Parts: sequence; C-alpha cells; structure tokens
Amino acid sequence: MRPRIFDVNCSIYCLTKKYYKCKKIVMKTIINDKSLFEMQAEICKTLTNPKRIEILNTLKNEEKTVTELVTALGASKANVSQHLAVMRHKGILTTRREGVNIYYRVSNPKVIEACSLMKEVLFEQHTAKKKAVTGT
Repeated sequence: MRPRIFDVNCSIYCLTKKYYKCKKIVMKTIINDKSLFEMQAEICKTLTNPKRIEILNTLKNEEKTVTELVTALGASKANVSQHLAVMRHKGILTTRREGVNIYYRVSNPKVIEACSLMKEVLFEQHTAKKKAVTGT
C-alpha cells in the first residue's frame, strides 16, 4: 500500500516498511514556496477584473444561478457566463445542478475574507490620502 501525499505518517511508514522510494515521491509532490507564489499569482490575476469581484460579492452569502446573477449584476448572460467559467476553472467557484439550473457558489469562504481584507486596506488608504489632502 502506497501512502497518500501529505500523509503525516508517511515518513514512519517509509521507515518501517523499508519503502524508501516513498520519501522521494512525497518530497517531489510537496508544494514549494515558488510554485505556491505562482498559484497565488494566478488566482490574483483571475480577480483583476472588477466584474469578477462583483460576482464574488454577489455570491458571498448565497449561491445563485446564472439568471439570478445576470439580474443582480445588470450584465449580459454571455458576459456573466464567461466570467463564471474562468472562476470555476481556477477553483474559485463550484457548481451544483438542480434540474435545468446550475447554481454557483464560492468554493472557499476565505476567498471572500481575502477580498474583504483588501477592500478594508483600500478604504484605509483612501481615508489616509483624504486626510493628507485636507489636513484633517
């Protein structure tokens, strides 16, 4: 039996079963800092479009269908669908099917938290600039 990737007991398993190859396999599959930064950059690139951030904001509390998103965003169905496909492909959104409807939701609430933190940073920067200009 081969140990699973990221298995805490892998090293113990490797030593007790004399399966030294295991350690090499696990070491190759552990995500290093550089590849993690690259993955983070890909997610950030995906979120550079304001409409995608607006979609995330609309989905932060509940899942919605494409039709519901089109109504909420005031954008075309084709445009919304294209953005949804990109975010789904990057793992930001997940879907579930119910009859003919496909419901979209944020795959991990930490994505919403990250966006909220960035919004707070921007608000604080704006407030600081405003104080610097007005002197108050």
